[in-house]
Amino acid sequence: MNNQIPTYQLHMFAHHDEVATEVFCPEPCAGGSGRAAAPIDLPYRSNYYKISLCLRGTAELQVNLQTSVVGPGCLVVVTPNIIKQWTRISDDYETLSVFFTSDFITANNAHVGKLGFLLNPSAYVLPLTDPEAENIAASFRFLQQKYRTPHANRRDIVKNIINGLLYEISGLYEQQPAPPAVAHPRSQGLTTEFKQLLHTHSASARSVTFYADKLCVSPKYLTEMVREVTGKTASDLITEAVVLQAKALLQTTTLPMTQIANELHFTDQFAFSRFFKKSTGLSPTAYKQA
Repeated sequence: MNNQIPTYQLHMFAHHDEVATEVFCPEPCAGGSGRAAAPIDLPYRSNYYKISLCLRGTAELQVNLQTSVVGPGCLVVVTPNIIKQWTRISDDYETLSVFFTSDFITANNAHVGKLGFLLNPSAYVLPLTDPEAENIAASFRFLQQKYRTPHANRRDIVKNIINGLLYEISGLYEQQPAPPAVAHPRSQGLTTEFKQLLHTHSASARSVTFYADKLCVSPKYLTEMVREVTGKTASDLITEAVVLQAKALLQTTTLPMTQIANELHFTDQFAFSRFFKKSTGLSPTAYKQA
């Protein structure tokens, strides 16, 4: 049995709608609509983005083991591959939401320009003012209307409305403190590709050389480019990704240490324990008990 953190696909939530292979716009529903489709109260990744606006109720969203509280007027931007978990959703929690895949974003050139916030949000939960929330809610409702209206060009209509919504949201993120400027666009692009590979392979590949080969660059060049963007080395990010998966497994499963070590492709539980303690200062057992 594979107990690694699962990656959910958009169609699991989309009720077999033909457009929902790339875009899905659910009806507003109290109590966290879609929870029956997959156990989102446990750590998971996804192949889709989810953007939602909380209308009422509260929830707690944990992203990479950091918890944020979601309440009325909060915008939530959840990106693919990051480890997320909805640790609490109130019975009256109601949102306006849209899901879309990475392929949809790539096709609409979101990796550049003003939609760059989708690559690395400055905040996954963004509180809005009342006027901001009302404007975003109006856009969501227009999207829902067109999503449910039969039309020969429905797919393109929906895509264009989502694009407009994303540009609206980008303006809200532009009001946040700007991240440090990146000297070379190449380093930003390479780091993004590296992180995407890391999310896929970190459980089994912990060598900088592995990722450098995948990206057709030298390990030294990859490390320099990653450090320029993040302030950390490629090796640092690999270690962080493995530790994050280990913590999630330790927190949310009853797997024996030997099996967790096996899931993360360590030679044995002792190698895993040495790695974990060196990285965190705690043994896996001490972390689990804490």
